[in-house]
Amino acid sequence: MHRPRFGGVFVDGGCSGQQMNWNRIAGNWKQFKGSARQQWGRLTEDDLEVVAGKREHLAGMIQEAYGITREASRKQLSEWLARQHKTDPIHK
Repeated sequence: MHRPRFGGVFVDGGCSGQQMNWNRIAGNWKQFKGSARQQWGRLTEDDLEVVAGKREHLAGMIQEAYGITREASRKQLSEWLARQHKTDPIHK
């Protein structure tokens, strides 16, 4: 199944095209790391340091830690990214 991409992140057809660009997450990973840790508590602080904002690396770690498919981990990332956009002070 082909899904459109926005900012390097797979998005579901029903999602808005105004999601935060993944480059913003990668560039500010230290700020977003805490939110990622809350979302995926099985990932350690060391795991998130290794990820360093790399989307596909994070998707792989989520997949491994939770025993889910790559597609499911990408979907979780898209949903998390949308929530980050809503709480980003620049967009309020």
